[in-house]
Amino acid sequence: MSDAGADQEQAALEAAARRQLLDAGASSLPQAPGRHRSQPPSAVDLIHFALRGAHGDDPGVAVLQAALTLLPAARAEMDQLEAAVLLTARSLGLSWPQISRAMGLASAQAAQQRCDRVTGRVESRRTS
Repeated sequence: MSDAGADQEQAALEAAARRQLLDAGASSLPQAPGRHRSQPPSAVDLIHFALRGAHGDDPGVAVLQAALTLLPAARAEMDQLEAAVLLTARSLGLSWPQISRAMGLASAQAAQQRCDRVTGRVESRRTS
């Protein structure tokens, strides 16, 4: 299967998982601040919803499978968020040593390398 075919298949699986979780009750999640009312819950929000249900009465294997399907999308969302925070911190003048301490990393070099990896992943998703 080509990369495009694999991407389309993953997108279809994620769309089905989102529909399943919304139908299971995630559509009643409160609107996140700053999110337009027509914007659906994020993959992270949907996974949290599934986990909250997992501790209740029989959430169902299908709900947990839907959450598992959304993990790559949630990881992509977190990469975008982390890249935005890192780049904003740098643009506001925070030094790499300050950033590394705030993130609990061992060195300024580790913070720079992490930023490079995260922004690289974000960029590669944009161009693929």
